[in-house]
Amino acid sequence: MKNKNLQTEIDASYLYQKLAEHEPDMTIANVFRQMSDIEKGHAEAFAKSYNVSFENLMQPSWRAKTLNTIGKIFGYGYVLGVLMDTEKSIANAVISTKNKYKKEITGTETNHVKILRSILEKETKVTGPQLSRFEKSHRSVGGNAIRAAVLGGNDGLVSNFSLVMGIAGATAGQEGVLLAGLAGLLAGALSMALGEWISVTSSRELYENQMQIEMEELETNPEGEMKELALIYFAKGIPEKQAQEMATEIMKDKGHAHEILVKEELGINAEELKGSAFEAAVYSFIFFSIGAVIPVLPFIFLSGMQAILISVSASAIGLFLIGAAITLFTGKNVWYSGFRQVFFGLAAAAITFGIGKLIGVSVTG
Repeated sequence: MKNKNLQTEIDASYLYQKLAEHEPDMTIANVFRQMSDIEKGHAEAFAKSYNVSFENLMQPSWRAKTLNTIGKIFGYGYVLGVLMDTEKSIANAVISTKNKYKKEITGTETNHVKILRSILEKETKVTGPQLSRFEKSHRSVGGNAIRAAVLGGNDGLVSNFSLVMGIAGATAGQEGVLLAGLAGLLAGALSMALGEWISVTSSRELYENQMQIEMEELETNPEGEMKELALIYFAKGIPEKQAQEMATEIMKDKGHAHEILVKEELGINAEELKGSAFEAAVYSFIFFSIGAVIPVLPFIFLSGMQAILISVSASAIGLFLIGAAITLFTGKNVWYSGFRQVFFGLAAAAITFGIGKLIGVSVTG
């Protein structure tokens, strides 16, 4: 556990440095370099407390190197998204441990997203557009897109693997398995795609309706909305007089006032509403299909027990790779996560195979 904590800090330092190297905006790049130095300082402190040679442990792990490769291919917004999730997990773990041992929560345990924000606000050279761009970046699909790919593939593989094994158990791997597998792939992928489309569309429609209501309130009761703005800033610790002056200035531009009210009062980021529901549906369809096709492929060329064994082997490999990929977000041991995924996937398939076998015997008997 000690070496794991130390490695986590080393990896974070390495990844923030990579973000800095690939960030075209020099001010934001400087923020990432500062974060890298902070993480390096944490690692050195851990090494000292553990009596470990820090210099010998400076190499990033395979996980960090893999994330860097993903950044090179898909853009470093993905890496930042994963880093933010990691920071939140670390903070939650620290708070949980302190609660367990009844230690004081000082407030310093909060995640480094707040540190990033603090650095940006204190950096005198940071402009409004830069701050907006940074916030958009760390809220972007980032790690979520990679996670969606991994989990979508897992859903497709596990569900279709179980279906294929159930049919194979009933038919001894003969006729019907391929057809059932392809039907399961298509039905599942379409269902996932439709579900994703509905989810994105309904969320956007809900937010757009709330934004419209806010605009109507702004037009019909500008004085009330100005008071709300002033209260929002006052609640953030800004002196009352200054908060009122800021609200008055903002209300001179109705569009800007609406944007701030939507963000501060409703907690809605307008940039996030620009995501395409169709694009989300297509990605969901593709990711599910990639996982679902693995247990079906052997039955295209073979049949019987040989096809069943190859399907199980291929699916087990796919399950292990998915479990290993999940560690990009969790930071858990790759072997533990991989074999855990294999165990549960094979258990689900074994159950459906057994049920299929019973049904097959019952029908033929």
